Amino acid sequence: MAHEHKLEIFRGLLKFKSNTQKIWGVLIFLSIVTTVEVALGIVKPRALTHSYFLGMKLLNWIFIILTLVKAYYIAWDFMHLRDEKTSLRRVIVWTPVFLICYLIFILLFEADYIYNVYKDGFITWNF
Repeated sequence: MAHEHKLEIFRGLLKFKSNTQKIWGVLIFLSIVTTVEVALGIVKPRALTHSYFLGMKLLNWIFIILTLVKAYYIAWDFMHLRDEKTSLRRVIVWTPVFLICYLIFILLFEADYIYNVYKDGFITWNF
């Protein structure tokens, strides 16, 4: 039942000699993505905080995308999703992706509706 794990990441772009090296490589990649997230959260560039896409700031979209990249990569390498059959990988990966996109859609539209009710309606902001 024992089989060798694939020792490359980024679809074979980086190849490692051992599992230990691969774990360190994945750790470095995830650390870089996290560092970019933290740096953007601290700096908050004006170009990203004052431009909107689909009703949300561009900076928030970048945070969502980078978080999804990290979650996907953790599942891909550390949960050995790479070694599974294609159909199982698709079920595991695409179902949460669809549900997260649906959740973002619902949250954006409901938040916009509630904002407009308070802004234009008879209910006022009392908090």
